[in-house]
Amino acid sequence: MKIPLLVQVIIAVFFGLLMGRYLPTPIVRIFVTFNGVFSEYLSFTIPLIILSLVAAGIAGLGAKSGRLLLITVAIAYGSTLFSGFLTYFSCAFSFPKLLAGVTVGAQIQTEVLDKLAPFFDVDIEPIMGVMTALVMAFMFGMGAAVCKAETMKKFIDDAQKIIETVIQYTIIPLLPLFIFGIFLIMSATDRTESIVPVFGKVIVVVIILHVALLLIQYCIAAAIARRNPFKLLWNMLPAYATALGTSSSAATIPVTLRQVLKNGVHPAIAHFCVPLCATIHLAGSTLKITAFAMAVVLISGGELTLTQFAPFIFLLGITMVAAPGVPGGAIMAATALLQSVLGFNADNVALMITLYIATDSFGTACNVCGDGAIAVVVNQISGKSSEDGSDSNSGSNSGKLTQETP
Repeated sequence: MKIPLLVQVIIAVFFGLLMGRYLPTPIVRIFVTFNGVFSEYLSFTIPLIILSLVAAGIAGLGAKSGRLLLITVAIAYGSTLFSGFLTYFSCAFSFPKLLAGVTVGAQIQTEVLDKLAPFFDVDIEPIMGVMTALVMAFMFGMGAAVCKAETMKKFIDDAQKIIETVIQYTIIPLLPLFIFGIFLIMSATDRTESIVPVFGKVIVVVIILHVALLLIQYCIAAAIARRNPFKLLWNMLPAYATALGTSSSAATIPVTLRQVLKNGVHPAIAHFCVPLCATIHLAGSTLKITAFAMAVVLISGGELTLTQFAPFIFLLGITMVAAPGVPGGAIMAATALLQSVLGFNADNVALMITLYIATDSFGTACNVCGDGAIAVVVNQISGKSSEDGSDSNSGSNSGKLTQETP
């Protein structure tokens, strides 16, 4: 039986913290060496991940047409941005108090280099910078869609499959060992007392923000559709519970679709919105990544400035569209931005991955419930009846809608 990634990460953190105090230094240095090599490999693959996945996501969206597609994408992106900035302002207010006195930045690097140097280093130079990869992804993705370049589109699709395979079979399986090494080193150098309590506080804040975000989303959707927000949200609870168990928006689509229909969304709109939003609407994941990034910046001795986080949130909203459908895929897609925009090092990235995977199911559940709110809004904009699933417009309008719905 395959052990879920979340369980693997929990085991890695537990044994890393436990064994760091007892293993001899030469054994710890083996994991320091592995972490160094893996970090270089990760740095090499990140531009390729961004180039292939973002290009494929843009090409896939651009190849479709229809007013409802543009409306849905705009609403989903707006929801994601709102989630990111809601998180920023909430955490900028609360984190300085919650995490006061916790700093682990430069001290970690100095102690590790002095006491636990790797046996050897491997230098793997990326073939391009992260921002270069992001700009190229936009160019290739939009070019393939606008110019109907089928050969380029097929190349992008094949590249996406290759990179997703690389993530699924080389990066994700090694992440628990990488995280084990990080916490082993932290424990060996007596820094766990300052780090571990941070996790619980940050996770509690993230869960509270998830609830607040869903309430806001459904209040807005209910106001637009003139419905009861609590009834709409109550109907989506089975989808929320399913997402908690599966940690996958795609696997939850059948339940999400059923509950969206119970909310009175027309079947044509539901079948269009739910699968699309499962791919492009990751407000819950954006919330988590932003909050965790702010916590890591703060405990690393940095400042939570809007000029630093605003570009990060805007780019993160776009990058989430390209997140691969594997466990931990969203945080892997965001790693490039963490490094290029926020200047994260390997230790900070490892902390981000650990925090993200530890709450993966909560972010997915928030994403799924948010999809239901978007479906209600799009249903109202389309003119379809939100009460009985019948068309509130003329038959000609219904035919037009059917043609626009992929």
